[in-house]
Amino acid sequence: MHVCVVGAGIAGLATAYVLQRAGHRITLIERAPDAAAGASGGNGAQLSYSYVQPLADPGIWKMLPKLLLTKDSPLAFRLRADPRQWAWGLRFLAACNAQASAAGTRALLALAAESRQAFEEVQAQEALACDLHTPGKLVLYPTQQGLDAAARQVALQAQLGGARQRIVDAAEVARIEPALGGYAPRIAGAVYTPSESTADCRQLCEQLAARLAARGADLRFGTALRGFERQGDAITGLRTAAGPLHADHYVLASGWESALHARELGLRIPVYPLKGYSITADIPAHLPHAAPHVSVTDTARKVVFARLGERLRVAGMVEIVGPDTRIDARRIDSLRRSTREVFAQLPLDGALRPWSGMRPATPTGLPITGRQRGGPRNLWLQTGHGALGLTLAFGSAQRLAAQMRHA
Repeated sequence: MHVCVVGAGIAGLATAYVLQRAGHRITLIERAPDAAAGASGGNGAQLSYSYVQPLADPGIWKMLPKLLLTKDSPLAFRLRADPRQWAWGLRFLAACNAQASAAGTRALLALAAESRQAFEEVQAQEALACDLHTPGKLVLYPTQQGLDAAARQVALQAQLGGARQRIVDAAEVARIEPALGGYAPRIAGAVYTPSESTADCRQLCEQLAARLAARGADLRFGTALRGFERQGDAITGLRTAAGPLHADHYVLASGWESALHARELGLRIPVYPLKGYSITADIPAHLPHAAPHVSVTDTARKVVFARLGERLRVAGMVEIVGPDTRIDARRIDSLRRSTREVFAQLPLDGALRPWSGMRPATPTGLPITGRQRGGPRNLWLQTGHGALGLTLAFGSAQRLAAQMRHA
C-alpha cells in the first residue's frame, strides 16, 4: 500500500522505516526543512528501556507545591486561556495514583522491551551511526525516602519481568561513576541499571531518513500539512502548500501537532506539549573523566546527563506553557548550574548549543498508536510518547505495522 507519514521526528521516521521494510510505498512530509526539527532534535539521549516510571506518579502530590512555587523549579506552569491545557492537567492529576502508575509501568515496560528488540534488529541490519553506547544508567535520589520509593518501583518492575537493576548507596555510586565522586556524598543512593543505553536522536533520525530515501521513499521536507480531503469514512488526500497528496493510508506522527490535525477530523486526543530544554557541551580532550561515562538522571533537579561520544547532553525541565519554543536563558543557566554542581571538574567554557522542544505527552504517559474510534478508517496515530520517544519509537512502529497488516 501507499502510506503517507506526517512528521520526521523519531516516531514518524521509525514508523516509516518499519512500514517500508514491510513492503509499503512511503511518502513522508515534514513542515521543517530537516529531520528531527522538533522534540527529537535535542532530547535527553537516554534509551530508558528498564526504568520507565510514568510522569503521572502518586508522589507528585507531595512535591507539587514545592515544584510550582519554588524559584527555578524544574516544573513550570503558566495558565493559558486554553481549555485543552486545563483538561490535560486535570487528567494528569487524576492519573497520579498508585493503581494508574502501576498499570502505566506495566504497559510501558512491555512496549519498551518490544522497542529494544526492534531497535537492536535495526542496528544489526543497518549499523546506523548515532553514537549508540550501552554504559548503564544511574538514577540519583537525594533522600532516603525517595530511594525507598525507588526501591518499591524496582521491585514492581522486577515482578513484571524488567531488566536487572539494583539499589546502590552513595559510595557505590562513586565507584560505578568516578565523575560523581564529589557529588555522591550529597545523595542517599541510586538505582543502577547496567543495560541502559544512550544515542544521539538527531543523528539517528538523519540516518533513518537517508535509508528511507535510498530505498525509494518520497521525503518532502518543508511541506506543511494544511488540511484533509475526506469522503465518507476515509481520507482521500492531504492538502499541502505544494499541492494535494494522495495515498491509501495516512499516519499522523507530527508530535503535539498531531492533536491539532486530529481535531480537524473530529478527534479529541489527550496530547499536549510539555516544553523541555537541553544543552550540549564538548568534553575537553585533556579532561575525559570529568564527564560521566554512565548515563545519569538526577531526580532532585529533574535533569539527565548522557555522554554522546566527546559531547555531554544535559536535558530537563517540564514547562506546561503551551506551544512556545522560545529558549528561556534562565533555563539554560539552570542547566549550566546543575552540570557544575553535579560534575564540578567539568569546565563549561565552550558553546553550550541551547535547545528547546515540545514533547507530545499524554496524561498517563502512554503513547497513542493506531486507529481511533470515530476517525477515518485509513487514519493512524503515532504520538504522545512524551520524554520516551527515543525509547519507545521502534516498538510503537512495530505495533502500528501489525495493526495495519490486520486491518
